[in-house]
Amino acid sequence: MKLLDKYILKKFLTTFVFVVLILVSVICVIDFTEKNDDFIKNNVPYNEIIFDYYINLIPYYANILSPITVFIATVFVTAKLASHTEIVAILSSGVSFRRMLVPYVIGASIIGAAIFGLIGWIIPNANKESVAFQVKYTKGPYFFDGRNIHMKVAPNTYVYMESYNNNAHIGYNFALENISGTNLRTKLSSPSVTWMPDKEKWHVSSYTLRTFDGEKETIYKGTTLDTTLNMHPKDFESTYKLEQTLTLPELNAFIAEKKERGADDIETYLIEKYERFSYPFAIIILTVIGVIVSARKARGGVGLQIALGFFLAFVFIIFVITSRSFAQVGDIAPQYAAWIPTVIFTGIGFVLYRYIPR
Repeated sequence: MKLLDKYILKKFLTTFVFVVLILVSVICVIDFTEKNDDFIKNNVPYNEIIFDYYINLIPYYANILSPITVFIATVFVTAKLASHTEIVAILSSGVSFRRMLVPYVIGASIIGAAIFGLIGWIIPNANKESVAFQVKYTKGPYFFDGRNIHMKVAPNTYVYMESYNNNAHIGYNFALENISGTNLRTKLSSPSVTWMPDKEKWHVSSYTLRTFDGEKETIYKGTTLDTTLNMHPKDFESTYKLEQTLTLPELNAFIAEKKERGADDIETYLIEKYERFSYPFAIIILTVIGVIVSARKARGGVGLQIALGFFLAFVFIIFVITSRSFAQVGDIAPQYAAWIPTVIFTGIGFVLYRYIPR
């Protein structure tokens, strides 16, 4: 790495860290202002507010703002270099514009790798604490309101419940069916099923067991039955920001379990998974675009270029939100939705590189 590379890389990374700290601090202050009434009403200790909530929330905000912060840092550093005629000197010395991009790409790759590690393992664990804090102090009590619940709990075995009370851990109008191909083999039905935490089993009362052998049906009625099912009370708890609290291995396992059960709310988790892989590449693309739009010396100073950086970064976020919304309603496959903003901005980068004078 040459002296010029170290010079640009140092400026880029230090500016990025500075912008992250400034924006995260501002957002934390705004968040505290909005939630202060809830903190006072619930008599939340200050140590919990600081260490359980905000300390764990800072990495989350730093990641969410990364497209904006990396773009602002790139534009600010490059525009300052251009305003001091340093870029003119660099290009006049025989260094090509493509070669000048190298330290920026190295810096963006470092940031992208760090972000991938954060969103894959560190931030989800921090979110477990901050989300639990929000559920406890700032969100209202959660009541499961699902109706006509169908769940696959084993190969050929399905559970049905008309409703479920997540506070009492009781399911109503319970049925457990074993189906082979298109044939119903057994069906156990009961007015209710109750979770027993001490035994970690489900308690079925006043049940009826029907066994089918061709056209022959055998009926057995029982009073109580304790059984183990691949179904737990946590399956009916609040899913508020659940996808953000799962590490990458946990997210993969959760998605596999959802697919096995035939769940229909899997898109949110697939989008989360694919976005974690696309984010580092988006950081590199946004960095390159930032250099392209700000490498030319402007008469009015760097203000306009920084404003352009803000605008393009917000457009990127709008693309992310829009594609995520389309994927959640099933209009776009999650793997495509996660990469669409990056692909579009890659195309924008090629156009800008070709036509913007430098």
